[in-house]
Amino acid sequence: MTAQIIDGKSYAEGLRGRIAGHVARLKAEHGITPGLAVVIVGHDPASQIYVSNKARQTVEVGMYSEKYELPDTAPEAEVLALIEKLNADPKIHGILVQLPLPRQVDPNKVIATISPDKDVDCFTPASVGKVQIGLPGPVACTPLGCLMLLRDFVGDLAGKHAVIVGRSNLVGKPMAQLLLRENCTVTVAHSRTVDLPGVVRGADIVVAAVGRPLMIKGDWIKPGAAVIDVGINRIAAPEKGEGKTRTVGDVDFAAAKDVAGWITPVPGGVGPMTIACLLANTVTTASLINGLAPPSDLTP
Repeated sequence: MTAQIIDGKSYAEGLRGRIAGHVARLKAEHGITPGLAVVIVGHDPASQIYVSNKARQTVEVGMYSEKYELPDTAPEAEVLALIEKLNADPKIHGILVQLPLPRQVDPNKVIATISPDKDVDCFTPASVGKVQIGLPGPVACTPLGCLMLLRDFVGDLAGKHAVIVGRSNLVGKPMAQLLLRENCTVTVAHSRTVDLPGVVRGADIVVAAVGRPLMIKGDWIKPGAAVIDVGINRIAAPEKGEGKTRTVGDVDFAAAKDVAGWITPVPGGVGPMTIACLLANTVTTASLINGLAPPSDLTP
């Protein structure tokens, strides 16, 4: 068996096309232009590239974009004041603060200051609570992207046993809630799970989000299972030359693809979905803030 490759890059491109259509309708029918503000504190090169990509794609789908760059010496009070200003700005429907933050800025205070109505990352306790009980609102971007891929490629998920390897607030926990809403039987495993290989072998769906390169081996995968690899890790690639690296996931893709039914590659799988789902969440929040139902194809 050779797995069907889940092409997240192509799916994300199509999703952005749908988002652009929804943005155009909001403008034409309601005079609403969804607005996303991105805040970055410091000059981490990887974060700069990521934020620039977010801003560019926001504009490409017809949204309003603002980017705020603060120096890495910015005091916490300045960051919090900026967020309060954005909370009150009617042009802004989504606020994203790029993590990590410099040592002097408490990320918990920053997250708590973001209005839940504009929390497109789904980090605030209120946003997390809405996901838990199934109320309308944004869903954490990466789990939402994973769910969209599973629905599109695998189909009906009801009754399937899903094993999530990783229990983070960003991916593992919200992913569990989303799959429960799909009527899956969900097991959340982690690095201290007893007989982790045996637990994974019982899964119809594996979501790998533990942050350890190539941790999940091919012989851990149940034949025909769907494998969603959220990991993005850099490892040495001596075959490319001294000091060179390559990007790999948490799953040993080369071995797992000969066993799985479906599998996401790294790169090109889940990664492209994260920014696309950020844009989807901005459409969702813009709709809800204005008393409109969010588009059903952008929400769980």
